[in-house]
Amino acid sequence: MAPLVVLGLGSNKAYKRVDGRVQTPRELLEEGSRKLSGVLSDLRAAPMFETEPLHVADQPRFLNTAVCGRYEGAPRELLSIIHDIEASCGRNRAEERRFGERTLDIDILLFGVVVMSEPDLEIPHPRLAERAFALIPLLALLPNAKDPRSGVSYRDILEKAGLPCE
Repeated sequence: MAPLVVLGLGSNKAYKRVDGRVQTPRELLEEGSRKLSGVLSDLRAAPMFETEPLHVADQPRFLNTAVCGRYEGAPRELLSIIHDIEASCGRNRAEERRFGERTLDIDILLFGVVVMSEPDLEIPHPRLAERAFALIPLLALLPNAKDPRSGVSYRDILEKAGLPCE
């Protein structure tokens, strides 16, 4: 059976399409989820919620969610598909500031029990344990999820970090 993959999605910047239509962050998350439903089988989505930006304060609040589903291919193949989806929703990595505004950001949080560390792809996501905005929707989808490296539950990680669980 294909591994269960969890992807975190975030947006805090509208996107003006070439036809002049403007998509809100909510619409961009919905579009990203729709496109991912063609990539991941049995896709489920967590509720969306607003969060304060980390690292760079002078930007709008983020809207965050997560999706999970089964994926037949390799992690690097999925990363390439994710980058294509982000670009189709207006993301231009060359022009954005680090930790700044995003039309659509999609991160691989978990890829089954895979643990890997390469310069441009680390699974589980390297900062997952520090990010309530990623842990909360992940736990909404998989309440018993555990870190594949340590076996510690993400709920315990969230609580020990003093981050809210709801």
